[in-house]
Amino acid sequence: MLHERKNKLRRWELAALLGICVAALAGTWLSGQQNALSEKLVRLHVVGASDALEEQAIKLRVRDAVLEAAEPLLTETRGAEEARAILGGHLEELARAGAEVAEGRPVTAALEEDVWFPTRHYNGFSLPAGRYAALRLTVGQGEGRNWWCVVFPPLCADSVSTAAAQASALTGEQVKLITEEDGNYEIRFKTLELWETLCEKLERK
Repeated sequence: MLHERKNKLRRWELAALLGICVAALAGTWLSGQQNALSEKLVRLHVVGASDALEEQAIKLRVRDAVLEAAEPLLTETRGAEEARAILGGHLEELARAGAEVAEGRPVTAALEEDVWFPTRHYNGFSLPAGRYAALRLTVGQGEGRNWWCVVFPPLCADSVSTAAAQASALTGEQVKLITEEDGNYEIRFKTLELWETLCEKLERK
């Protein structure tokens, strides 16, 4: 009886170990895909002044104004590195565009590297959790909820496949990775988010 219990315990231990190994391999592979994808994108991060309904509405107006101001700057841009350089050289202009619709609230703009983003689902596409370069717009004291999307390629303005093709920044496999062309991306992204969150916690220790 004791021998049988030990055998069952060993089988459970082996199964658990195998599961951990598979999860680690899957996490590492997905993390590599996310890293390759993040090198092709510049995220947009808009922070509202507060969570009040009026301030959240202003946050969305700032978002629209900044996307409109950024679009002509990036029309001929063919890569994320070039996009970062252009956006970094026009931060004051982009902040002014946001401030014009912020009803007197100050708006600041910054280009930041290595910013953590959770998994986000949009209309027709999703982006995995991970670290990205980001154009951050802060309204007022920036104590409200965030709004995340992508400023390059212009995925927030167009359909993802059209934008990606026009910008020629994403490969066909990367477009497939983030769009609904592949029905399993939500499962993969959840796995990746758990893996990235675990790695993030381990790094902090």
